[in-house]
Amino acid sequence: MKSKTVFVCKECGNESPKWLGKCPGCGQWNTYIEEKIERTSSAVAAPSAGLAKSVRGPAMPRSITSVSTDTEERASTGSDELDRVLGGGAVNGSLILCGGEPGIGKSTLLLQVCRYLAKTETVLYISGEESERQIRLRADRLGALCDGILVANETDLGAINEAIEAVKPKTVIIDSIQTIYNGDLPSSPGSVTQVRECTMSFMRTAKNLGITFFIVGHVTKEGSIAGPRVLEHMVDCVLYFEGERHQSYRIVRAVKNRFGSTNEIGVFEMCDKGLIDVPNPSHTLLSGRPVDVPGSAVVCSVEGTRPILAEIQALVSKSVYPNPKRMASGLDYNRASLIITVLDKRTNLDLALQDSYINVTGGIRLDEPATDLAVAAAVASSATNTSLPKDMAFFGEVGLTGELRTVTQAARRLAEIEKMGFKRCMLPFDSLGGIDRVGLELVAVKNLTDMLAYIKG
Repeated sequence: MKSKTVFVCKECGNESPKWLGKCPGCGQWNTYIEEKIERTSSAVAAPSAGLAKSVRGPAMPRSITSVSTDTEERASTGSDELDRVLGGGAVNGSLILCGGEPGIGKSTLLLQVCRYLAKTETVLYISGEESERQIRLRADRLGALCDGILVANETDLGAINEAIEAVKPKTVIIDSIQTIYNGDLPSSPGSVTQVRECTMSFMRTAKNLGITFFIVGHVTKEGSIAGPRVLEHMVDCVLYFEGERHQSYRIVRAVKNRFGSTNEIGVFEMCDKGLIDVPNPSHTLLSGRPVDVPGSAVVCSVEGTRPILAEIQALVSKSVYPNPKRMASGLDYNRASLIITVLDKRTNLDLALQDSYINVTGGIRLDEPATDLAVAAAVASSATNTSLPKDMAFFGEVGLTGELRTVTQAARRLAEIEKMGFKRCMLPFDSLGGIDRVGLELVAVKNLTDMLAYIKG
């Protein structure tokens, strides 16, 4: 038995015989970690006399026209919000990866899913972090005590596969993938090799037996799932849990979904009985909004097929430091800095020497360009100490020359704004085309100068 040491990139799984500062595969810095690989001499020696033979026999190709196109069978998870993110429910035989910060509610939501599924099928809950007693106590608190939920505290891959073969469940929960290890591999649990090979084993089991797997994954300090980035390419769906641990609202976002849209989000509220669905996020996110206060603007953002109204707050004050400070929470920092710079350049607002703070209330994150106009309005409102109309909402994209560009689904945004009781909406002038008559006063502006003139009155 010969041992070999290689260096593996924890982001993309690229291997190198020596340590490298920058990975040539993904371009990330300081991502190589050392792994020991044991190989038998027979595996290294034999010359390639011909094509390798498959142990299971040949896989015979067939014509693409003979492949069945039946609709994938889905199973509801018992949560309308989670079903929305998954595209209508969990597809049987799929591999779903769930990531999020510790304590954000991943295990809680999955145990609630078990409670619903166990009414009609057998569910196997494998935990490598909690004992069976701890799972029982949490299930008791969530009202998820059911004979159809089978629990086991196990980290060995071989033992888990034997349990799956013996129980034959329809759904399996793995919490978490970083604790599972394959005894045939010399590396420690949580290493790149272990995470990759264990996930590959679960994927084969899911496809061959039609079992749905929910796999919990730890996240790094940057917020991405720990382990090789190839892990996200292997699974069918990747869900991220977002939100602040000290706030009650949680967002579940699909960043990859082979069976549905990747733009949908699910909104949940954490309570003493677990996570409950929030069917009307707009009403929830706008509750407690201050009135007649400078720096507050309401934006209509579309996440997948759902328009959501959220409040954007801005605070602009004179800086006491040589370099003014800018901070953005719930928005892309670079995008927020760009909007502030455009406002400073294209209007008479002097923002270069002032601190600027921008926040999206409710713990939600907005990445759509349609939020640009609301951010600009909130910053301008705070800088001029002028309150925005309490019955006005905003949407539109800001260009580098200060112009306002149209965004998609304008009619759907206006319908949601009117539904939530607003009377006015500021939008780009080019978005007026194709909009049917609505019960709103539409304030169409062409650039940031027009927007600022309207705010000042």
